[in-house]
Amino acid sequence: EVQLVESGGGLVQTGGSLRLSCAASGFIFEDYVIGWFRQAPGKERKGVSYIMIKDGSTHYTDSAKGRFTISSDNAKNTVYLQMNSLKPEDTAGYYCAAESLRNGGLTDFGAVDHWGQGTQVTVSS
Repeated sequence: EVQLVESGGGLVQTGGSLRLSCAASGFIFEDYVIGWFRQAPGKERKGVSYIMIKDGSTHYTDSAKGRFTISSDNAKNTVYLQMNSLKPEDTAGYYCAAESLRNGGLTDFGAVDHWGQGTQVTVSS
């Protein structure tokens, strides 16, 4: 059974940091691109960042560049999103997503094979 389990969300003040974790199981980790999306209340879900597990290459949207860092621990089948200098506009549910390289690998944050259940991040002003 494929599972993506997120953790690490919470309440933080503006300027603070959080590290989100996504623990993956049930598929061959190295064959996937794993990323993070976020969804604020009343808004559509949007991509934040992704990492190609096989070679470690990463991609960030403009909202994440310079403040967020995505990484993976292949021995633990876990992807992390380190979020620094958080702003109130970062408040959202954060969702881990996985797409196989065969299916496109989260290109342009398009189709997703598997979703996690999400973890809430709230940044107070």
